[in-house]
Amino acid sequence: MAEAYDDNNIFARILRGEIPCDKVHEDDHTLAFRDINPQAPTHILVIPKGRYVSMADFSENASDAEMAALLRAVGRVAREAGVEDSGYRILANHGPDSHQEVPHLHIHVFGGRKLGGMLPRKD
Repeated sequence: MAEAYDDNNIFARILRGEIPCDKVHEDDHTLAFRDINPQAPTHILVIPKGRYVSMADFSENASDAEMAALLRAVGRVAREAGVEDSGYRILANHGPDSHQEVPHLHIHVFGGRKLGGMLPRKD
């Protein structure tokens, strides 16, 4: 069962202009801003402006224009942040096992240093 969207989550409040952000990109369908607690020298969040909780929700309910805009925004943010040549990681969490902290779809763009392996290896 899909999780209901919380209109009071921090990203919804940022989108409404109630909370400021360090914006790096905005278009009709997306907003990108620097993370307030960066985990790498470059740590930018790219979010759709629509009310989507997860990638599953987004892929099922977003328009083609919203989907294209989100992917284009991620690429543009990486290029403009200067991490395209050295490499970067994109990450989207969903649900408690992934440690999703805000119930609004968001894609992290990490870069600016060597990021190491994806997940700790379990032998």
